[in-house]
Amino acid sequence: MTLFRSLDERHPLNGRLALGVEYDGSGYCGWQRLKHSPSVQGALEAALSKVAAGHSITVHCSGRTDSGVHATRQIVHFDPPVTRSEKAWVFGANANLPRDVAVRWVKPVSDDFHARFKALARRYRYVILNQPSRPVLERANATWCRDPLDADAMHRAAQALVGEHDFSSFRAAGCQSKTPWRHLHFIEVHRHGPLVVVDVQGNAFLHHMIRNIVGALVTVGRGERGDDYLSELMALQDRALGDVTAPACGLHFVDSLYDESWGLPREPLGPNLLAFLGEWTGERALPDCPMVAFRRGRPVAADA
Repeated sequence: MTLFRSLDERHPLNGRLALGVEYDGSGYCGWQRLKHSPSVQGALEAALSKVAAGHSITVHCSGRTDSGVHATRQIVHFDPPVTRSEKAWVFGANANLPRDVAVRWVKPVSDDFHARFKALARRYRYVILNQPSRPVLERANATWCRDPLDADAMHRAAQALVGEHDFSSFRAAGCQSKTPWRHLHFIEVHRHGPLVVVDVQGNAFLHHMIRNIVGALVTVGRGERGDDYLSELMALQDRALGDVTAPACGLHFVDSLYDESWGLPREPLGPNLLAFLGEWTGERALPDCPMVAFRRGRPVAADA
């Protein structure tokens, strides 16, 4: 599968558009537009509005990221007030975006597509640089841990989280979600040389949920707690009794999955420093759970 293809500049795109967006979240107070601080949403909307000759544009994302969190495949949609070609939207947006945000692709979708409500799953990767000396080139996109970590122990402990659970022990105090229940499809911890990578996918995530999970996993990796630690924390259902919150700089939003019928582009999963893993988006089967069935338009059993 090639990463390179020509962008069409002859045919104007009509109707709703989906975008793939990448950003370094270091300089932003998260995805969501704010009046008092810079946001990725605000930067993207301003750039797209310039391409649209000053017409106001509002974008909707597949999942909001917190302050300092990065994304390599954030999916957004918007309804353009003017017609522009594929090349005009991509190149025009990037010409007006700051260097830490970029549009990767644009694709026409039907009017019933919604980046958030049609998403089947979200996937994140948390990257830890595990070495004695502080990082230099990776300092903005990996968390440094100077203590030796046992990635195998971290992986074993993390398996208690797979499935549908009450994640109250791993949600931030200010989390606005109506329910603490989430379905984790998988969570894996692997070492690749000095990199320890926590790879996690679920239907959705609570505020700071992944960073709180990683904080507890690092405690296990240091040998301070055993394989049952994550299970014990989850049973408490009390964030006040939980572990530390891992820094935002190591967290990357790497995929938002949709039904294949939407035809969104397939890309290698990020961040690029993990390109050697060779996995592309959409390769893993999703669980056949009620939410996935519903969003794919299939009947859901009454007792599901």
